[in-house]
Amino acid sequence: MRRALVVLAVLVGQVIVGQGLFAGLARAQADEGAAARVALIGVSGLHWNDLTPSDTPHLWSLAEAGAIGSLSVRTVGNVTCPYDGWLSVSSGTRAAVGYACGAPPKPEPRGEGAVIPGYHYLLDVADQRTAGTLGESLKAAGKCSIAIGPGAALGLADRQGAVAHYRDSPSQVAAADLQKCPVIAMDVDDLVQPYLAGEPDKLPKVPDKLSPAERREALRLADAEAGALLSVLPADTTVLLAGLSDHGSVPHLRVAALREPGAQGRLLGTPSTRREDISILTDLTATVLARLDVPVPSTVVGVPLRVGAQGATIERLEQADATAQTMRSAKGAYFTGLAVLQVLFYVLAFLLLRRRKVLPWVRRAAVALAALPVTSFLVNLLPWRDHLELFGGMAAWWAALTALALAGPWRRRPLGPLAVVAAVTALTLVGDLLTGTTLQLNSFMGYSAEQGARYFGLGNIPFALLATGTLLATTVIAHRWPGRVGVAAIVVLGAFAMVLGGSGMGSDFGGVIAFVPGIAVTALILSGRRISLMKLAAFCVAGGVIVMGFAWINYLRPPEEQSHLGRFVGQVLTGEAVEVIWRKLQAMLSTLLSPNLMPIVIAAVAFLVYAIMRPEQASAGVVPAAFAHSPALRAGLIGTLVSGVVGMLVNDSGAAVLSMALALAVPLLLATGISALRAEGGSVPGVGEQLAGVPK
Repeated sequence: MRRALVVLAVLVGQVIVGQGLFAGLARAQADEGAAARVALIGVSGLHWNDLTPSDTPHLWSLAEAGAIGSLSVRTVGNVTCPYDGWLSVSSGTRAAVGYACGAPPKPEPRGEGAVIPGYHYLLDVADQRTAGTLGESLKAAGKCSIAIGPGAALGLADRQGAVAHYRDSPSQVAAADLQKCPVIAMDVDDLVQPYLAGEPDKLPKVPDKLSPAERREALRLADAEAGALLSVLPADTTVLLAGLSDHGSVPHLRVAALREPGAQGRLLGTPSTRREDISILTDLTATVLARLDVPVPSTVVGVPLRVGAQGATIERLEQADATAQTMRSAKGAYFTGLAVLQVLFYVLAFLLLRRRKVLPWVRRAAVALAALPVTSFLVNLLPWRDHLELFGGMAAWWAALTALALAGPWRRRPLGPLAVVAAVTALTLVGDLLTGTTLQLNSFMGYSAEQGARYFGLGNIPFALLATGTLLATTVIAHRWPGRVGVAAIVVLGAFAMVLGGSGMGSDFGGVIAFVPGIAVTALILSGRRISLMKLAAFCVAGGVIVMGFAWINYLRPPEEQSHLGRFVGQVLTGEAVEVIWRKLQAMLSTLLSPNLMPIVIAAVAFLVYAIMRPEQASAGVVPAAFAHSPALRAGLIGTLVSGVVGMLVNDSGAAVLSMALALAVPLLLATGISALRAEGGSVPGVGEQLAGVPK
């Protein structure tokens, strides 16, 4: 009996102790949850070369103590004003007001909080249906928040434009406020206020309005304001620092920093961009909610920031913006030069193709012209820092590829140079897709992070080059092994490239829709089948079905792992897809007026049509000679034109897709035709008679 009492006493004691332990653990967890606190400091216009230990000691220390990366602030326009930056944080989507954009309006006091005047405009007129997502989510979760400054009020406002706690400056924030409210957002606008003065609500059309000395003074003011808040924040606060907007007419990569335990010295990126050092505005929305264990709404397109590997330095991020600016400053001149070279080539070809002595030189020029586009990717295999290294590297690759195409043993075969240039172009982009698309980032033919159009995957112009290179290279296989083997090569290799472009690696929506009919038309022509408009429409629909399959599979993945393909499915389900499609249609139509793109399309198409309809006048039979030498090439060219035209119609890059397809395909076609004429000595059927009167 005594033993039983002892055992019972021990058991009761264990239960009591266990309950005490569990209660203590629960209290600790509750305290930990209560202590979770996030502060978002938005310094509009801040980029990495602004930070120095002397001028911005508080911001410098914050960056050194946390993970750092580049922030792409692109919303809808070319530059992002403070209003749109904070509105995007509020919405969790790329948002923009429908009137002149500038500074957020000053809130009107209401008790401890405030209300934003005219907020109904965003919902009723500007169709910003997701405005207030961050504020509503925090309110629904019972999370108190404090907004300091007009931009912060816009970021934390609910759907009525109200914030429960508002302060004009950090000096008005009491310790009790910080204990009660786990969310603090502060708008630091010292860097952008001078840009918004004079002409209300409009950023000036100048890159920099302030002199270096004036900007340093504005930075000191911004740093002091940020430092005032940092000095009163509890030590366990997760601090986000973000350069939330642009400050003039030129977009830049801005500052992104995250201070929390274990983040020091690491890179700061996000699955949104699939880059370890680049994030976007809407990632801030998701990060604030995730750090507080608040569910992130499905309408938020961003995902929480991710602390990455060690090795982050401010110098590295300064160079990232400098690289983007180098590319940006020369991009217009590059495409203008490309357009001039293309048009000049067709004019000279029209004048010189009837002179047999200069045909070898026209052929070399055609191959060199076709080799130019891929050099914009190959140059990124080696580091470059300025315009000299950029264009010097491209010139070296251009010379090497042209020499490879014209000097190898394949040079004696009419299709040899075409096979080399097309294959190198296609393989370069396939390799880039398989290795994380490092070659397309910061390239003339690709994209750059500060533009904000794309951060990974296959861009629209690279799609045109991949599709054209693949179709032309596979038609060389079909020429060598005609029949089922050649058709199978086109279908299998074309499908492989299409899947790479449309799956998670490439995430190219419109490219799949355009690639499928190009592959199908090429294969059917080689098989001797007739092509009708109904079949062509069916192929386009098939491409749409395939890409929606890719998108649905991507949509089923966790939100942080989705690309824009999966998010598009979500937009279809929420009814936002119509707005997205309309915006892309407007962008596509605007490219039809491009002075750099349309001359390439017009010159190439006019030359090609005239060369086929009037071969003896336009090209001395060069194009018919190419088709007579290789019917497979004719099929591949038609497939390329189909992909280019459909790609132009379904992509927001519009004319850029067709122009780059033609820039690669037509010069290679002419080079092949010239070689065929020389190989046959002018005896290609239907061509010998045309050359009878050509001067020797």
